[in-house]
Amino acid sequence: VQLQASGGGLVQDGGSLELVCTDSGPTFSDNGMGWFRQAAGKGREFVASINRSGRGTYYADFAKGRFTISRDNAQNTMYLRMNTLRSEDTAVYYCAAKYGHGSYTELVSFKPWGQGTLVTVSS
Repeated sequence: VQLQASGGGLVQDGGSLELVCTDSGPTFSDNGMGWFRQAAGKGREFVASINRSGRGTYYADFAKGRFTISRDNAQNTMYLRMNTLRSEDTAVYYCAAKYGHGSYTELVSFKPWGQGTLVTVSS
């Protein structure tokens, strides 16, 4: 698994962005995947995750109703569509692959971590 997140940028409060995570390795469809974020001065937190088939999705409370996670196994790509962005969504967003049978919402279930992409929401 070799992950790269992209799609971040500067957006106004209430705006939208779509983040993209690509895997250049051969095993993308073998793993659940997840998005996490880390704001300045804070710890990394769970945002959303998706199982191998894409039919199972999980969201942090703050993401429910605003963010949508999806994946395209044929393209080795995962997406995070973020709508109605708020200043508190400003953070570096990371994608990661899930291993084993741990929780889909816990950081410890995910590795390795790709390089993040910065999302800045201006109010």
